[in-house]
Order: sequence, then C-alpha cells, then structure tokens
Amino acid sequence: MSERHPDGYRKIPRMPIGYRDPRARVRDSEEVWLPVWSEQQLRGQGQRCMDCGVPMCMAGCPLGNIIPDWNDLVSRGDWRRAIDRLHATNNFPEFTGYTCPAPCESSCTLAFTDQPVAIKSIERAIIDKAWDEGWIQPQPPRERSGRTVAVVGSGPAGLAAAQQLNRAGHRVTVFEADDHPGGLLTYGIPEFKFARSRVQRRIDQLVAEGVEFRTGAAVGSTDLPSRMLVDDFDAACLALGAQNPIDLPFPGRELAGVHFAMPFLTGENRARNGESVDAPISARGKSVVVLGGGDTGADCVATAIRHGAEQVVQIELLPRPPERRRPSNPWPEHPQVYKRSYAQHEGAAEEFAISTKAFLDQDGDGRVDHILADRLDWATDEGGNRTGSTIAESDLLIRADLVLLAIGFRGPRADPFQELGVESDDWGRFVVDQDLMTSVHGIFAAGDAHLGPSLVVWAIAEGRDVARSIDRFLTGRTSLPRSARSPNAAFALRSAL
Repeated sequence: MSERHPDGYRKIPRMPIGYRDPRARVRDSEEVWLPVWSEQQLRGQGQRCMDCGVPMCMAGCPLGNIIPDWNDLVSRGDWRRAIDRLHATNNFPEFTGYTCPAPCESSCTLAFTDQPVAIKSIERAIIDKAWDEGWIQPQPPRERSGRTVAVVGSGPAGLAAAQQLNRAGHRVTVFEADDHPGGLLTYGIPEFKFARSRVQRRIDQLVAEGVEFRTGAAVGSTDLPSRMLVDDFDAACLALGAQNPIDLPFPGRELAGVHFAMPFLTGENRARNGESVDAPISARGKSVVVLGGGDTGADCVATAIRHGAEQVVQIELLPRPPERRRPSNPWPEHPQVYKRSYAQHEGAAEEFAISTKAFLDQDGDGRVDHILADRLDWATDEGGNRTGSTIAESDLLIRADLVLLAIGFRGPRADPFQELGVESDDWGRFVVDQDLMTSVHGIFAAGDAHLGPSLVVWAIAEGRDVARSIDRFLTGRTSLPRSARSPNAAFALRSAL
C-alpha cells in the first residue's frame, strides 16, 4: 500500500485517461480512447480526491456512486475492494465509465476553483482492471421466488432492471426487437466510441445468472401481442427507450439524402457486425451537414469522417457557449461552456447560431445539394441568459450532399401499449407514479421511456429503482437497494427536458 497524501489535490495535476491521436484513429474502427493506462497515474488521480465532508460528486451522480471511497481505495492500490464498492451502486460501470458526460466531475468540490478529480477515468480504470483480473463473475440467485417478470427493451435501463430482479429471485425474460441485445449501447453508439464487446460480456453474465433474452421479439406485433405482458407475466417493465426522433418538416424534407441520425448510426453498426442493412447510408465523398450539436450529432460527424466524407460541418441553432461559466450557471451545476467534442478534434467544421429554413435541390435530380439558412444574432440579459434572436445574415447557402438530423428525440413508440391502457403525455412518454408504475396495474416503465432522452447513468439508476418497485409489488417487501435519486428527482428532470 502506498502512503496516503491528504493534500494530493495541491501537488498532483489532473491527468485523465486520454484519447488516441486523431490522425490515427480516424483510419480505423478501434476505440478512440487510449487502450493502455498507467496504474500509477490513476492511483495519483485518486489521491487528488479531497474526501470532502459533503461529497458533492455523489450528489451529482444519479446512481449515488460512493465516489470518495473508491477514489481512496484506488489511491491505495486496493483495486479489488474498489470494484466491490463501485458495483454496490452501479451494475455496469463500463457503460458509464466510457459514455457518461460525468456530471459527478462537474459537482466535484475541486471544480469550484480548480480542475475536478478525474472520476470518470478512475471508474473506467477500476472496471477495466476488474475484467482483466477475472473478478467479475455471474451471481445467480440462491433460490427462485416463483414470480415472472417481462422486461421490454435491453438498453441500460432494461439490463439493470433485469439483473436486479433476477438477483432477487424472479424469473426475468427480456424482449428485444433487434437481432442482438443492448439497445442503443449496441446499435446507436459507434463501435469506435464504445466497443460492442463490452456490452456482450455483460449480456453473457446476465444469461449465466439466469436471465432469458428473446431477440427479434417486437412486443405489440401480431406474433407477440402486448396483451401477453398481462396474461403471461406477474409484472412487466417497459424500458424501450425514447425512439421517436424530432423532425424538421421544412420545404425539401422529402429530398433524397436527408436522413435522421439514428438510421445512419445503426446502419453503420449493423454493417460492421456483419448484419444486413436494407438501405445503407454512405458519407463517402460527400459534403455532409449534421444538424444538432449534441452527442448524437458528434457521433454522426465522427462516423462520416471515417466513411471518407469530403467535408463535414456540424450546425447548432444556439450560439457558441462561453469559455467560462455565466453567473446564471454556478457550481455545482453542469458547466454550460464551450468544449470541443472528440469528433470535432478529428477535423470537422462547426457553425453556431444557424437556423435552417429549407433543403434545396438546385440541379433537379431529386437529391439535396444545399441547405438554406439564416445566421442569428442571439441577445442575452446581464446574467447571460438568452432573451431572443434576430437575423444577422439571411439566405445562406450551405453545400450539403448528405444531411443528418440529430436534434433530439421524443418518447418511446407507445402505440403497441395503448391497447393495454398505458397512458402517455403530450411528448409520448409513459406516465408513471412515484413507484414508476404506469396507469396499468403491474406494468412499470423506466429510463427514457418515461423520462424522455437522458443519460446512460440515469437509465441505470431508473432500472435499479424500477426493479426495487417491482420486487416490492410482487412480494410486499424488498431488500434491493434504492438509487440516489430522490422520489421526485425523475419528475424534476422530466419537467426540465
């Protein structure tokens, strides 16, 4: 064991696990992260943790990960206990360690005046080492309860719910419409950002624990009517994600070459894994415009670059964020500041304050070739809050042979469940009570299906909480742990989305 350094945050600079050189990584489909990290470096990063009396990092994490504890254990080289502490609150630390934007780091006390602890890197290091050392093994229940639960959807919320319920002794069947489990972890996130093998080994673990997966099983279809959730199971969880993309019904929307982002990303993932793709979308040799500045947009940018696009431009309606926090965005809120994505570092251009008006076909071949747009001038108040916009430059022509719409999602595909009486709100999200039960007795919902589009970490937290509610519904009591989210936290987040 190394000597503990209580003032490590003063002596050791922040040094998270880095990325591979952009010039090299754009030529392959390997993960963008450095595959090898220094154990000594990560132990030093753990020493930067102040072990605050009030650990705001935990408050910033929807799972309530006990971050100071595993920071300390890593700093001492006790990796085995660190993974036990991490698994106590998070079923799948690699899902968050590789894909989460780390709201815990934004809440870190050091972030008030300095660089936060590299929490995400430490989490990733713990789970990487745990897999390498063989510490992660199936944990089947000692006895079965005799109850059965259906989980619809196998993304992070569905997988977390399935594992928790199975470990409580219930027989769990997961229904997945796609050919392989994992949801958007498998099909929506590019392989070079989060390798599919990381999801598959968790699926293998759940199968070894006794969870049954039925793939190619679209609940609500003729072969699998939604009524079977009530007739054949003691309880059910709807965890099918927020699948309905937001559209831009502008003139020219029907032109060839204008696509939603997800078919582009899922088609790429299917092709790379040897699955058939009905209508592959290629960016090779094209001028690509990605509408939307979020993570989905960044993944589209990086994928288009790897296709061999002639040029890629990412467009955002809102103005470029400031370099530093505004007064209206204080710590410990997530900082609304400018930060280039991993995809932008790979060579794409970015434009802010651009409002699209139409998709144009100037040569008459039925395909988009330009976007018509206005450049906006956004006004702000003294606190930096946006108060409105005016047109600074009108009728801009932006070359675009391929347009990808990555401007967000609404709720799940709720139609198959309306015949059961499951209620949805105006955005299509399932309406639930504080136990995450829908309007139908015994049918629950978790994750984006009722929150709307959110983070993987929220989905896992919801999966754990819905499992607790279902276990109590089935048995009258539960020993499953509660996530950190308060009973009203999901509703507050839902109102903000």
